[in-house]
Amino acid sequence: MDEILERLKIIEAHVLDRNIIVKNVLSFNEACKFLELSQSHLYKLTSTGNIPHYKPNGKKIYFNRAELEQWLLSNRVDSQDEIEQQAADYLIKKGAVKL
Repeated sequence: MDEILERLKIIEAHVLDRNIIVKNVLSFNEACKFLELSQSHLYKLTSTGNIPHYKPNGKKIYFNRAELEQWLLSNRVDSQDEIEQQAADYLIKKGAVKL
C-alpha cells in the first residue's frame, strides 16, 4: 500500500510539472519551480525589476512563460572558439595579421 501511495505521489508530481510546461501564465510558485529558484530569490528579482512579471491587482505576481524563457536565455556567454574567432577577425580587419 505504501508503495502505491509513493508511486501516486511521483505521478502527481510529473503531472504538475507537465502543467507548468503547457501553461502560458505561471503563478509565483509555478515560476519558482520552472526557474528552479527559491521563493526569496524570485521575490528579490521581482522587487528589483530584474525579471519580467505582472501584478494585475497589485498583490499576486504572475509570469509569462515565454518571457521567462527569453530571460533565461539572456546574457549569452560566447564559447572559447567563438572568442578566438572574433579575435582573429578583429586582427585581420585591423590589418595586424596578413593572410
